This record gives sequence, structure tokens and C-alpha cells, in this order.
Amino acid sequence: MAEITASLVKELREMTDAPMMDCKKALSEVDGDLQKAEELLRVKFGNKASKVSSRVAAEGLISIAISSDGKQGAILETNSETDFCAKNDEFVSFTQKIANAILDSKPSDIEALKSVLIDGTSVEETRSNLVGKIGENISPRRFVTGTSSGKYHSYLHGGKIGVLLDLDGGDDDLGKDIAMHIAASKPKALDESGISQDLIDAEKRVAIEKAKEAGKPEEMLDKIATGTVNKFLKEVTLLNQAFVKDDKQTIQNLLDSKGAKIHSFTLFVVGEGIEKVESDFAAEVAEASKI
Repeated sequence: MAEITASLVKELREMTDAPMMDCKKALSEVDGDLQKAEELLRVKFGNKASKVSSRVAAEGLISIAISSDGKQGAILETNSETDFCAKNDEFVSFTQKIANAILDSKPSDIEALKSVLIDGTSVEETRSNLVGKIGENISPRRFVTGTSSGKYHSYLHGGKIGVLLDLDGGDDDLGKDIAMHIAASKPKALDESGISQDLIDAEKRVAIEKAKEAGKPEEMLDKIATGTVNKFLKEVTLLNQAFVKDDKQTIQNLLDSKGAKIHSFTLFVVGEGIEKVESDFAAEVAEASKI
């Protein structure tokens, strides 16, 4: 049986917000498997016990560059160690220059980006010089660039959330409204085809277990699970979401009324998927005293 360490319990606690003892019990029941333990806690506490993907633990900025005709676009995340650095004027200028350079040069990946020139100096050399000046580690983390099938629109929320939207039809106001909606509602995909089968299967398993705990008849379980999965898909797919500015219509309804179509979107949230290492001095002292 896998050892259920304090750090493992802490990680599940941060993922779910479930009580510490429930986290430890869930991990024990599934031999330390975090994903299965999370599913167990969701059965017990509902969807609020599933928020790991939205935990953000790094600082930095999202930068966007779009060509004047709206056909070329780039979105970039650059990380820093502190929010203080992320608000530094030189850092802000640096990240925007990189986004502009990505738009013009279209590097294949982060490694190729290092040799792209900005103001006659490579991105990597400029980054290194800025690190020495500011005194913090700075690193371009990820970017997406491409050619639109329609026209690119964008939205930035405080530099922490960025959206690049490829929209055909409509006008700039529609593009801004939908990009803002994406930033607020954070859909996982444009439609059902973009949701992985693994995620759908996990939702179905949770729904079945919750129905069993509620005493639902065995013959009703599949029907209940199907209904739950369909509800989930409506909540996480952009076209099926209720529009934030008018919840009486979906994004698809809005598009139909404007004769418009979304080809794709990219949503970046600063630090998404990165865990910041935090030092618990009291815990370290307590642990050291046992040695």
C-alpha cells in the first residue's frame, strides 16, 4: 500500500478544499491515487471539491499582438516571481515586444523564441539582462500564434487572463463581448468534440457513485449519469454556455443572431498549472525537532 504522506494529503486538500481528515481517508481508500481520491471527494462534497485546474500559483503577464488586418495573431504568457515584477514598466514593455516579435517571426516553440531578435538583441539576451536588472527570474512560458480563418479579436483582464478569438462575421463589439465572456466563463472547449473522453468518463463515474449514495435504483443510474454529463458539457463548452451579458441566450444563439461563427479561441491564465513552492517555517522547525 502506498504511503499517505502529509504532502500528499496537503495536495489533495488544495485541489478540493475538502477537510484534511476526509482527504487522508480518501487517499487511503484508493492507495494514494490523487485522481481517484478527488473523484471520491466529489461524490461526497459535490463539484466544489474539484478546483485544482483553476489554482494559479505563479505571477506574470499575458500579452497579445494582432496584425492591423486581424489575420495574424499571437498570445504569450511570461512568468515572473512576484506580482511586483509583473507590474514593472520594463517587464511590461519586454513582454509586449516579445509578443510582437512572435507575430512577425512565428518561432516554432519557446526554444526557438530565444534567438528571435527584439530591438537588435535576442530575446534570451534581453531576458538575461532584465533578470540582472530587476533581480527576479523571468521566463516566457508558452505562446500560440496563427492565421485566422475570420478575424482575430482579443481581451485582456488585468494582464492575468488573455483571450485570442478567431471570429467570422459580426463586428468588433461582438468580438470583444465574446472574448470577455471566455475570460469570465473559462470554457474548456468550443464544443463537445473538444472535451476528452477521459474527462467525460470521470464525470460519468462521479454521477453514478453519487446516485448510488442517494439510493437511486440500479436501472436509473445510466440515465442519471447521461443527464449529468450533458449538463456538464453545456457548462464547459463555449457554444452551449449562457452568455454572461444575457443569460437568456447561449453563445450559439448570439452568434446565430449576428450571422457569425467562431473558428477557435485560446485562453491563457497566468500561472495556470504551475505550483509555487511555499515555505512553512513553523512546519520546518517542528519537523527538524524530531530529528
